Amino acid sequence: MDPCPFVRVLVGNLALKIAAASKPARTGVHPSSSPCFCEIRLRNFPVQTVMLPLLSPESAVPEGQTLAATFHLGREELERLAGKTLFAGRAKLTLAIYTGRRGTTCGMSSGKLLGKVSVPLELEGTESRPCVLQNGWVAVGKGKVGSAKPAAQLHLSVKAEPDPRFVFEFDGEPECSPQVLQIHGNIRQPVFTCKFNCKSGAERNSRSRSLQLDPCSSSRSWLGSLGCEKDRPSKERKGWSITIHDLSGSPVAAASMVTPFVPSPGSDRVSRSNPGAWLILRPSDGTWKPWGRLEAWRERGSGDALGHRFELITDALGGGMGSGIPLVESTLSMSKGGKFTIDMGGTGRSTPASSCSPACSPRSSGDFGNSLWPFCAYRGFVMGSTVEGEGKCSKPVVQIGVQHVSCMEDAAVFVALSAAIDLSMDACRLFSQKLRKELCVPHDNSA
Repeated sequence: MDPCPFVRVLVGNLALKIAAASKPARTGVHPSSSPCFCEIRLRNFPVQTVMLPLLSPESAVPEGQTLAATFHLGREELERLAGKTLFAGRAKLTLAIYTGRRGTTCGMSSGKLLGKVSVPLELEGTESRPCVLQNGWVAVGKGKVGSAKPAAQLHLSVKAEPDPRFVFEFDGEPECSPQVLQIHGNIRQPVFTCKFNCKSGAERNSRSRSLQLDPCSSSRSWLGSLGCEKDRPSKERKGWSITIHDLSGSPVAAASMVTPFVPSPGSDRVSRSNPGAWLILRPSDGTWKPWGRLEAWRERGSGDALGHRFELITDALGGGMGSGIPLVESTLSMSKGGKFTIDMGGTGRSTPASSCSPACSPRSSGDFGNSLWPFCAYRGFVMGSTVEGEGKCSKPVVQIGVQHVSCMEDAAVFVALSAAIDLSMDACRLFSQKLRKELCVPHDNSA
C-alpha cells in the first residue's frame, strides 16, 4: 500500500506580552489582565480561535510546549501553495490578536483588534522533511504615537511536517454493500468489500450458534445489560451490521449495532441521554473481539446535529467489555454533514516515533498491560472520514495516518468505524421520516 502525501502545519507555543501602562488602573492589577484571544487563518480553511496566555513584560519565553492550531494539507492544497496554480505567492498564515472576550454583541465582535501577524508558508519539500517556519517573538500592532515600541509582542512557533496517509473510498453507500477502493493519485484499486446486514432479533438468535464470525451474533455477549427483545420498544432501529472483507473473502473487521436507536419518550428523535451504540470488532481466534465503541444521538436546538462519542475498549482480551478511553466527542451537521476526525495532535499527548500500529490491532505487538495504552500507539492524526448530510448520497472517503497501519487489518477497523458513523446519520433521522428499504428489518415496519 502506497500512502498519499500530506503535510501538517502546526501552530503552537503562543503567548502575548502587552506593553505596561505607566499608571495601572488599580494597584496589583496588570494592565493586560483582560482576556485576549487569537484567530488563526489559512486560505480556504476554517478559522481556528484560541485563547492567548498573557506574560509579564519581564518574561523570556512561555513555559512548556502547547499546540494551538493544526492545518492538514493534501495534494491539491500543496500544489496550490507550491505555485502550480494562479493562486501562487499567496501562501501565508495570518494571526489576528484581540483583547477582550470572544463572541459578538449586536452583530459586532466583542474583542478589540490589537494587531495582525503574517507568517509566509514555504512548504516546498515538507512532504519528506519537517521545517520550522517561525519560532520566537514578533511585534504586534503600533504603540503610542511617538513610541518606537509595538503595542504588544506575540510568541509563536510554526512548523510543517510530513503527515502521509492512506486514503480509501467507498464506491457506494455503506448500506448497499459496496467495494472499498484505495486511492493513490489517479490510481483507484479495490482492497476491501463490504457486506451490510439488517436482521431482526430472531434472526440474530437463530444464527448465533452457527456463525462465530457473524458480528451480530458474536456481539450478543456484550448485550447483557440491554434486556430481552420483548422488553424493547417496538419503535426502534436495530440489527444493523457491516462486515469488511479482504479480497480473499476473509472478514477483517466489522461494525455491529449493539444498542438500538430508540426515540426518547414523547419525541421522534434519539436523545443524548439514551444514544444508540455500535461495537467496532476485529477477528481473533475464530471469533470477534471488541476494539472500539461508537455512540450517536441527535442534538436538540437550532443547529440540528448528529452528536457522537467514540472510545477505545481497553479490555479487548479480557472476559468483559472493560473500560473505555474516549478519543472523540463532537457533532456533525445533520443537513450538511462534515468530517469525523480522530486527531491526537491537540491533546498534548505524544508517543514514541517507532509506534506504527494500534496497540489492539490484529497483528500488533502492543502491550495490554502497559499503563500508557492506548496512547503509546496513537499520536498525531489518526483518521478522518467524510459524512454527507441526511438524505444525501454518501460515499465516505477515509484517511488514515500511516503510523497507525502496519497491515490491511489495521486499515479495516478504521473503514468499519467510518461506515458506522455514516450509518448513524440514518439511524438518527427523525422517526417521523422513513428510511430507505436497505435499512429496514425485513417484515418490520417499525422504522
